[in-house]
Amino acid sequence: MNLLPSLNPPLQDWRGKTVWIVGASTGIGHATAAALHGLGARVIVSARKALALNAFVQQFPGAQALALDATDPQAVQTAAQLLLAQGPLDLVMYCAGHYQAMRADAMDLPEFRRHIEVNYLGALNLLHAVLPALLARGAGHLSLVGSVAGYRGLPQSLAYGPTKAALINLAETLYLDLRPKGLGVSLINPGFVATPLTAGNAFAMPALLTPEQAARAIVQGWADGKFEIHFPKRFTLWMKALRWLPDRVFFYLLGRATP
Repeated sequence: MNLLPSLNPPLQDWRGKTVWIVGASTGIGHATAAALHGLGARVIVSARKALALNAFVQQFPGAQALALDATDPQAVQTAAQLLLAQGPLDLVMYCAGHYQAMRADAMDLPEFRRHIEVNYLGALNLLHAVLPALLARGAGHLSLVGSVAGYRGLPQSLAYGPTKAALINLAETLYLDLRPKGLGVSLINPGFVATPLTAGNAFAMPALLTPEQAARAIVQGWADGKFEIHFPKRFTLWMKALRWLPDRVFFYLLGRATP
């Protein structure tokens, strides 16, 4: 039994709540949007793929599709203004992501920049667009999807890992700044989830989850008022332990495990 207070106000009753998920055309974002729709939330789904968003709306009547490119600051600002004119946003989730394996001996600068634009700058674009309204209302919840790949440097994660590490730090700082002002902030750090992003991995992915399993863990984390929501714990707890290892031990173990 946890006697400590929740870090965030528990989100348990979604009826009548409005949720905006950016990066909802596939994977974790799509599954989370579907789960929240089933719990009674009014869900707005955004991504670049308009056809996938429209298919979501057809499958889940009452949902709203709003296609946009998260790397375009003006597009995100315009979308936010449109939605806020309809009413307050109770939860805003940034789930857009880009991943391609990369090593330092094959560095691809345009690909590196793409990771930064989608994984990190897109989140900043969304925050800039919605924060003034959330602060003025003194209520609402922001949720960023990071990754356990942001805990420490990992093989083949030269471009991806640093962007997720940046999101982890950003979420922690946002919590410190915004929780006293009445806003909730959560950080979602998944392990391996079967999505289009991970489909190209040529290595075995331990404790692989479906997007639906990931969505259930996220919704439960919000209900429990958690700040960091990480899953599956049989994998993520091992990844967390890597942060406590001395550098000499960490690099030795990773070097032994890396082809």
